Amino acid sequence: MFQDEVGFGRINKPKYCWGNHKIRPSVPYHHLREYRYTYGAVEPTTGENFFLILPYCNTDCTNIFLKELSKTYKNDMILLVCDGATWHKSKGLRIPENIEIMHIPPYTPEMNPIEQIWKQIRTMGFKNEFSTHYQT
Repeated sequence: MFQDEVGFGRINKPKYCWGNHKIRPSVPYHHLREYRYTYGAVEPTTGENFFLILPYCNTDCTNIFLKELSKTYKNDMILLVCDGATWHKSKGLRIPENIEIMHIPPYTPEMNPIEQIWKQIRTMGFKNEFSTHYQT
């Protein structure tokens, strides 16, 4: 299985608003940043996948992900291919008995098929959009 994590977040910063073309409006806002991280593993030959949403990208959350992945596939031996993130190589990483970790070379996201899933999710978008097709 190929593993990766991605951060999906919200940055509350308005960019556009309606106003008189002669006046530059002031739009007060509360600058807000919120992120959640999706950990995922995918087997590209079968499409089998496992995802978990966690609050951080760190060793503790990676340990939670590995534990849950191990429990889900308790009867399988998993070769988990990961990138070189520091939390994938941490001394505090607890790797379950049925998981073996292998690392891809640095700066080669194209070698990890799960990157395509993140790309597709981002393309589909999480934007707040206004549509004129709804009746009021």
